[in-house]
Amino acid sequence: MKTSIILFFSVILLVESCGGEKSSAEALSGPTWELEYISGPRIAFEGLFPEKKPQITFNKESGKVSGTDSCNGYSADYTLDNNSISFGEPGPTTMMFCGGSERQFLEMMKKIDGYSFEDGKLNLLTGEIPMMRFKKVTP
Repeated sequence: MKTSIILFFSVILLVESCGGEKSSAEALSGPTWELEYISGPRIAFEGLFPEKKPQITFNKESGKVSGTDSCNGYSADYTLDNNSISFGEPGPTTMMFCGGSERQFLEMMKKIDGYSFEDGKLNLLTGEIPMMRFKKVTP
């Protein structure tokens, strides 16, 4: 009888501890993420995106991302496999020209093959190197 009670409470504890945490794939969906770092350009980040920062929102049900490249809206398919991620070609975007930095963001998205979370921030990776870092924003 004692063993049954201990086993019962152990199972309850295990179920409760697993149920409260989101998987990393689930953590992508929901919030809007705003770019706060991009690797590569020789221009300071604030100089690249002085007015508006690129944003990305993941929709788990549709398998699409949408957002802004700082100037134009975009959407694209994405695929997850554990901590690997790939983005399809951006679909219809608006066509304003805002200085060219928006293209750097979309070109970098094509190179991304993984993601990670660190201190509540989303890192998009090439190999194991963070190429872009995003913070959560409230819409």
